[in-house]
Amino acid sequence: MIGDRRNAFKVDKVLVVLYILLVGFGWGNILSSSVTGEIGSLLNINELYGKQLVFILLSSVLILIVLSIEAKFYERFASIFYILSIISLIGLFIFGKTVNGSTSWYGIGSFTIQPSEFAKVATSLAIAKFISDLQTNIKLVNHQLKLLVIIFLPALLIILQNDTGSTLVYFAFFFVLFREGVPKIYLYTIGLLFLLVVSTIKLSLITTICISFIIIFINFFRKRKKRNSLIKHFGVIIFCTIFSFSVNYFFDNIIKQHQKNRISLWLKLENNPEEIEKMKRTILYNLNESEKAISSGGWTGKGYLEGTRTIGKFVPEQQTDYIFSTVGEEWGFLGSSFIIVLFVLLLLRILYLSELQKNQFSRVYGYSVVSIIFFHFLINIGMVMGLVPTIGIPLPFFSYGGSSLWAFTLLLFIFIKLDSNKLNEW
Repeated sequence: MIGDRRNAFKVDKVLVVLYILLVGFGWGNILSSSVTGEIGSLLNINELYGKQLVFILLSSVLILIVLSIEAKFYERFASIFYILSIISLIGLFIFGKTVNGSTSWYGIGSFTIQPSEFAKVATSLAIAKFISDLQTNIKLVNHQLKLLVIIFLPALLIILQNDTGSTLVYFAFFFVLFREGVPKIYLYTIGLLFLLVVSTIKLSLITTICISFIIIFINFFRKRKKRNSLIKHFGVIIFCTIFSFSVNYFFDNIIKQHQKNRISLWLKLENNPEEIEKMKRTILYNLNESEKAISSGGWTGKGYLEGTRTIGKFVPEQQTDYIFSTVGEEWGFLGSSFIIVLFVLLLLRILYLSELQKNQFSRVYGYSVVSIIFFHFLINIGMVMGLVPTIGIPLPFFSYGGSSLWAFTLLLFIFIKLDSNKLNEW
């Protein structure tokens, strides 16, 4: 379904330039972190920087395809894309390839593809389709529940594949719900996060008792008592109790020991200095070396291709989840700040354009794009500096990997295409 070719490439130039800058700087840092000797052919697929350059060239083809298709196509077939993404996630349980403990990949020879990355794009389209449907009233509880099913069905399939990082990204869609008229979603999210933390540190019973007293206190002093308020409050207490003890059980019996140790250290649950030092030499080795690399960069960095810890491969898998440590070491505080500014400008530009959309589908999709990119950006950079637990998600447009780059390219350029069509919507 090909649209008017004269309008196909009338796109927002600011977003395109920011995309090119981020992808370009990302590739430069992948080159720095993956080079093993003298730099030969840039298209040498035996080197990671060569493979990534091929991925970038293929992304260019993908962009041309996305921009050539009529904008209405993405809205019309959003449900189909979502169903196909669910099928691809289910198929991993039969045909999936296990990489680093997660069965999240399809292997075709030496080539692998991660469907969970593309599921974020499909889920964004499905959310925009559902909310913009004329029959949907987002303020109704049953419609909110249907929306939560759309959001968390792929998340459930991904967590069963032992990919915790990709699962947590789906909580970013709560930003979309807030924008579209569910203001209490922030309160619910903050409350669940509070329960999650206190349950992890073994305060489940105390938390439940405190919540019960707070609800009883509020209900007692309310001027207008509703007939079913006690039933609702009792239901909240039951839910909080079940959730709290479920988190406790999940922490003790489901997650792996190295994940427990990372969470325990982040929450300051481990006080034994000898045990902490042991963790830094084992499961926290990546994080420890990443922090050293970033701090060694100082204000201006050691210079491109001059990072001693990067050259020495002190940070394992530095070209993927820990790519920002290369920026910190070789470009320093100033270079790191520049990259952060690029991301912030990208996010603000998408927000600005989203508010200009005349079509609700385009606006909701734009907010979904912002939510996903912001979550990846915030968690990844926080992770490499030890501000949040290590959960293993890539830095958009920066980290090595074809699936990640293609998925984020699709995510962004579908919005760019929708934005280019806003003048034709009315």
